[in-house]
Amino acid sequence: MSNPTRSALAALTAAAVVAGVIAGAGAGPATAATQAEESGGTRAATQQALDGLVAAGMPGVAGEVRTPRGSWFGSSGYADTATQRKRTAADHFRAGSITKTFVATTLLQLEAEGKLSLDDSLERWLPGVVKGNGYDATKITIRQLLNHTSGVHDMVYTPEWDKDMNGPGFFQHRYDVKTPQEVIAYGLKYGPDFEPGKGWNYSNTGFVLAGMVIEKVTGKPYASEVERRIVKPLGLKETTFPGTDPKLPAPHPVGYSKLYVQNPGPEIHDATEYRPSWSGATGEVVSTSGDLNRFYSALLQGKLLPRKQLDAMLTTVETGQHFTYGLGIMARSLSCGTTVWGHDGVVWGSLSGAAATRDGKNALAFNINGDWLDQSPPFENMFEGAFCGTTAKPAKKAPARAALGPVNR
Repeated sequence: MSNPTRSALAALTAAAVVAGVIAGAGAGPATAATQAEESGGTRAATQQALDGLVAAGMPGVAGEVRTPRGSWFGSSGYADTATQRKRTAADHFRAGSITKTFVATTLLQLEAEGKLSLDDSLERWLPGVVKGNGYDATKITIRQLLNHTSGVHDMVYTPEWDKDMNGPGFFQHRYDVKTPQEVIAYGLKYGPDFEPGKGWNYSNTGFVLAGMVIEKVTGKPYASEVERRIVKPLGLKETTFPGTDPKLPAPHPVGYSKLYVQNPGPEIHDATEYRPSWSGATGEVVSTSGDLNRFYSALLQGKLLPRKQLDAMLTTVETGQHFTYGLGIMARSLSCGTTVWGHDGVVWGSLSGAAATRDGKNALAFNINGDWLDQSPPFENMFEGAFCGTTAKPAKKAPARAALGPVNR
């Protein structure tokens, strides 16, 4: 698949702001984020960033910030541009590659229970699944799948995926049901990007394989294990793994898409519905901003993993981009010296970001109901605003994948 630079839509630049205070949380030590919040800087800067995304051409955006002093929600633009319905804190959205942190957490729990090792070979758990075209699954480890050092080619960046699921192909195939084996076949048709452990390249294929490992170890689908181990214990009542159900729970925004076509024109399509078996363990999750904040806060506070496994998750490798990458989690170093941990995700009609500070006390989750943003600073300014109280980065166009971090399509 090509990596097109996607144009912004000037017709949707009018902003509409909705902000409100939500429930509070317990007090804790001050950080850069809480100090900014105490001075009012975090809320103002985050709202400015929300408005900046709409000014950059996105239809609507909604975000929730969680601090020890309380949580608040803000929005800009529209959930539905035809009716001018506003975004709300209750909106359900497709969170794309944020799914990867759920999958990695589940595998790390299985390691803590002695049911597998991150250094087990892929061949041990999925014999014969990855072979040919230069692949040697005896040299690929689970750890390498989770930090994208496996060299397994990304299925999303293949001509076949582009033909089937981008442009006109989306309308022909969005209701197709795909098995994990069929999904990984797109990537495995092509040889490895590099020898395992000798490079870094984001691979959605690797996380579909990781989901297959969960099923092999537990005898249950990856999604049911994630729900049993994470979703239910944390009370994430608005978080689902819809499998083959193409619809979103209400309320939800319209998912506007340019369908990732190269050199896209002004045409915008309704891509709200599709069967997420196309994404599976690399990008299936549907959630809300409140649930995602609760998840990342709990994860970083050690409520889901023992210390050894959490330390392993947060051990990062260089990516050559503006973030480093751990096990299903990315680390951003912000202008105020704060490092935040989370993930980005883009699928058809939806672009999301979520992160929390290392102590889990400050968190941000947001969603844009459009997928063609080609400017990095408007997206990165959400993190700068929420955690540093500033949105000083100037607008600068960049290729979407490099600009916005790891994604699933």
